[in-house]
Amino acid sequence: MTITQLSYVLAVAEHQNFTKAAEKCFVTQPTLSMQIQKLEDQLDILIFDRSKKPIELTDVGRKIVTQARNIVNESYRIQDIVDQQKGFIGGEFKLGIIPTIMPTLLPMFLKSFIKKHPKVKLKIEELTTDEIISRINDGHLDAAIVSTPLELDTIKERVLFYEPFVSYIPSSHRLHQNIKIEVSDLDLNDMLLLEDGHCFRDGVINLCKAFKKNTEEKFQIESGSIETLIKLSNEGLGMTLLPYLHTLDIKENEKQNLHYFKDPTPAREVSIIYHKSELKMQIIEALQSVISGIIRGAIAFQNVEIISPLAK
Repeated sequence: MTITQLSYVLAVAEHQNFTKAAEKCFVTQPTLSMQIQKLEDQLDILIFDRSKKPIELTDVGRKIVTQARNIVNESYRIQDIVDQQKGFIGGEFKLGIIPTIMPTLLPMFLKSFIKKHPKVKLKIEELTTDEIISRINDGHLDAAIVSTPLELDTIKERVLFYEPFVSYIPSSHRLHQNIKIEVSDLDLNDMLLLEDGHCFRDGVINLCKAFKKNTEEKFQIESGSIETLIKLSNEGLGMTLLPYLHTLDIKENEKQNLHYFKDPTPAREVSIIYHKSELKMQIIEALQSVISGIIRGAIAFQNVEIISPLAK
């Protein structure tokens, strides 16, 4: 039994196709098939049911894949040990970022990180929190930047910063004249929200529900982007809440619609998360250091109350 054979098994389990798995592993399909067949013969079991289309794992195959993933991940730790001993920060690093953080945070730190750590080859994807969790657990992401806490046994979290919520209230709205907003002023019935699947949406709902026990969730409009929510609000269709970093690039004529909360300001916790196996920690720590250093100059809020992204 070899690490290579186990890696081939994981590739077939992922793609449910021997040809696609071979392409991913940069080997010929006969080579990959022969090595998996050799492993099955050694164990005297079938890992894959080849009669199904697409190929499926057998019952024992599912258990083997779970263990194989642990073994392959642990094998990567040997290279980690060597890299850390040499003080090397480099190699490919796959990073996921949720949509409500990507457009504001990425431009702030990416250039600085690349300049400071030129040997790291970052591969960045914009993904939802659910997609990120799945990919971290499957070993397809090394880390991600999301709203926390997530309270997952398989994933560790390192807080990067706390980002306050800011109200965006058009002139036609009942709260526009309020200089400072109370959380108890909010009403989901006139709130523009992101589509289902965005953790910032869940944070807004949790914030409102904490003070409105009998609120009926009758949303007028839901959108996939914060920019669209701002445009809809400008049309008098309701107010919305924005993450603080989104307000830094807002148009000059729209700044009059920004209203801040009274202390303690509701905020979301933004963290870098990674698998409990703690692979590539030297790159994770480098990302944390660069982002934390940059963000300190952008967010000066101290008195905040963290709003959970977990749907309730």
